[in-house]
Amino acid sequence: MSDKNCTYPSDDEARKTILEVGKRMYDKGFVASNDGNITCKVSDDVIWTTPTGVSKGFMTDDMLIKMKLDGEVIEGSCKPSSEVKMHLRIYKENPALTAVVHAHPLIATCFSIAGIPLDDRILAEGVVQLGVVPCAPFAMPGSDEVPDSVAPYCKDYNGVLLGNHGAVTWGTDLMHAYYRLETLEYYAKVILINRFVIGKSNRFSDAQVDELIKIRENLGIYTGGRPE
Repeated sequence: MSDKNCTYPSDDEARKTILEVGKRMYDKGFVASNDGNITCKVSDDVIWTTPTGVSKGFMTDDMLIKMKLDGEVIEGSCKPSSEVKMHLRIYKENPALTAVVHAHPLIATCFSIAGIPLDDRILAEGVVQLGVVPCAPFAMPGSDEVPDSVAPYCKDYNGVLLGNHGAVTWGTDLMHAYYRLETLEYYAKVILINRFVIGKSNRFSDAQVDELIKIRENLGIYTGGRPE
């Protein structure tokens, strides 16, 4: 899908949804202190983003920043997060995306520290809504290494674990990207309990995975890969 076919939210809608997503992330414990960042496109080359140094659960409308995809700030008095560079790179790699959410959900972050991707064929929602969630190598937060580390995954997957750091998901609107983050953390919890606590799983057969991928494609999702 080309970005020319996207339907973008208005400035007011984008800001309102960013504040809502930030509060949900904070309330669910996906972020601590001032962690995490959120962006939402309002045109082919303009986004709204969250500020640095502010809890995502306590943001106000006047704290948000409007900027171009080349990094130029065009509205707002606060400073954007240094990790906005990762968001800009994701949009560059896949212009069809309109929103990106980055957080540090506890279980998914633990998988990222272990370098373990989320790729078990044990949860229907995991296969349909996410597919495989790869783990990118560690990159120093705030550096150009971070966007470089996620770039290979932006077209073929729906999110990625950031090595020793957290997780990032994306989508065709901001709530879509956020719900993928919720699914990612739930998927990580299920894998953790089944693999390391219970120690037994009834894994989907190849035929069942094929059917789940058909469901995914019927929802218009052609990314995510195939859990093996």
